[in-house]
This record gives sequence, C-alpha cells and structure tokens, in this order.
Amino acid sequence: MSYTSRFTVVASLLGAALLSTSAGLAHAGTNDPLRGDQWSLDQVRAEQAWATSTGTGAVVAVVDTGVDLSHPDLKGNLVAGATFTGCGKAGGPCGNGDFRGPDGQNNADEHGTHVAGIVAAVANNGTGVAGVAPNAKIMPVKVLEDGSGTFEDIAAGIRWSVDHGADVINMSLGGLAGTQVLTLTGLESSVTEAIAYANAHGTSVIVAAGNSATAICNTPAWEPGAICVASTDRNELKSWFSELPNKPDLKAVAAPGGAGLVSCKDDIVSTVPVGTGSASCGQKDYDYYAGTSMATPHVAGVAALLFAQGRTLANVEDALLDTARQPGTGLTGVYSPAYGWGIADAAAAVKYAGAAAGKGRKGGTEKR
Repeated sequence: MSYTSRFTVVASLLGAALLSTSAGLAHAGTNDPLRGDQWSLDQVRAEQAWATSTGTGAVVAVVDTGVDLSHPDLKGNLVAGATFTGCGKAGGPCGNGDFRGPDGQNNADEHGTHVAGIVAAVANNGTGVAGVAPNAKIMPVKVLEDGSGTFEDIAAGIRWSVDHGADVINMSLGGLAGTQVLTLTGLESSVTEAIAYANAHGTSVIVAAGNSATAICNTPAWEPGAICVASTDRNELKSWFSELPNKPDLKAVAAPGGAGLVSCKDDIVSTVPVGTGSASCGQKDYDYYAGTSMATPHVAGVAALLFAQGRTLANVEDALLDTARQPGTGLTGVYSPAYGWGIADAAAAVKYAGAAAGKGRKGGTEKR
C-alpha cells in the first residue's frame, strides 16, 4: 500500500518508566480508584458539568483501532460497532469493532480502547476510571490495524457511524505533517467528503491535531468541518509534541493530552484491553498514554454532554468554541495560535444557551 493512501494513529507517547510521586487529586467526586490520577477531568471541568448532563442518550463513534468489548469499565456503555479493516475484496463491514480485528489477534491495537475510556468509561462503579461523559454510549468502529489504515476504510467508518446513529465521531488519527497537500490538490477526497457527509447529517467530527509539533493541524483535522484538537499538559501549557491548532475555518480547541516525558502520572490514564497495561506505568487493564490522541476524546466527551441536552450540531460547536478558555487569562471568545479558542470547558459549555429537553439527537443500537 503506498504512503499516500494510508493514515496512521496519531502516535501515543507512553510515559517513561519512572512513576510520579505527586499526589492524586483530593477532590475527586467518584469512587473510581484511579480518579485521583485523572487530572485531565479537572482541567476540562467535567465533574462540574455532570449535575447538568452526563451524556445520557448521546453516542460517540470511536473511529480507531477498535475497542475491547469485554472491558469491565466500558462494556456497560457500548453500542453495536463495525470493522472496516482487513475485510478483503468484499469490503466492510466485516466485524463488530473489536480491537482484535478479523484475524482475531491484537496487533498492537490497544489505542482505541484507551480513547474510548476517556470519552465514556463508566463512573462510580468502583472500577478504574471515569469518562468525561460517563453515561454516553461508545460505538466502536475499527478502521486501523497495527496503527495503520486507508483513507477509504476511514471514510467508510465515518459514513457507517453517521448512518447508525453517532452524534459525535472521535478520530484520534491522522496523516503525517504535509499530507494536507493530498486533499488540497484533490488527490484524495474520500475522508473530506465523509466529514462533510457527517456534518450534513448533524454529526460532529472531532480530530487530533497531530504529534509532530508543526504550526498547523494535520489532515483530517485540517479538513473543513472537523474540529481540530491540540494537547495541553497538566499545567495547561501546550504539550511539546502537539501541532498548533490552526486551520482555515478556525474550528480548533485544546484539551489535556499529557506531557509525554518522564512521569507516567503526568499523562492520561484510561482503559486498555484487559491484561495489556504496561509493567512500567499501568495496571493490568489501565495505562497512561500521551498525545493529541488523548486530548481529542476529552473534547468528544464534552460534545456528548452537549448532544445529550438535545442541541443541534451548530449549537454544540458554538458551545464548545465559545466557552473554551485561554490558559492563564481564562478569557473566552479569543483565538490564539497556541490553543485555538482555548481549553474545552465542560461546565461552561453545558450552561451555554440552546439546550433542549431531549436526551440526544439519535438513538444508537445497543450492543448484542
């Protein structure tokens, strides 16, 4: 497969072997054992939003490497998914979104499970972590195998997600820096057209900016209609690896993605397939990753909180962008090259005008 026809996971930067000695957050409001390490939930003010919305009725498609459908912190929040990679000449879907894929093997495909937990791990279940939108549903859509996949499979995954009820599509994936030229010149259009299809059907598409520290969002975050997400560390500084969230339509924000340096606990803890947690940083079913891949599902989770309030796509995106705050100053409604409109703020977003009485725009199909 040629370079120009492939995407890769926006590579997650695992924390190094040294564990942090910093204390967990003292004000965590759930009984999830690792909640004290989830400084990222506090940065986006997730818990402060839960009195208003927990995401009930909203569906987030995690278009990624697939999800561990048996994970105890996720299975209660799963709806039916699909697989579009490894399907052969017949094309997809050819599976249910499980991370193992058609060959039944885990080919280094833990990434999507980590992303899913950030969005909507079950909260207050005495297990692991809590998601940003702990009552939202996760739709696992596997389009990558061993961290790689085609434009065509990703586009098919986007369209399938829309057609099966996704309110939000999370894509923690992207091409290398410079691949924007493929869509700008028209050499590749399938993913660009799929994002437009999603938006036309009222679905928000939220995409990782990239981890190569360049000045603009990589594709598909670069594409019209996608919300590009850059990464911040626990001190609300731009993560060293993150692209700057700049794109022509200015749909760009920031969210916590970790430091990617020495201390594991300066990164983002979330679910991984059962038994795959690293010996150096994680536990058996949880691990600490860093990257714009981890920042993106924080924003997708906030979007789920908003869709659960019965908002339209336009209002959800207005709420996300208009309430994001610039670090240090706390200003809203101000765009900066380093943070876009600022760090996503769930508590402010759910108070934004435009909420309705509904519980999500669509209904996902329950996992069978």
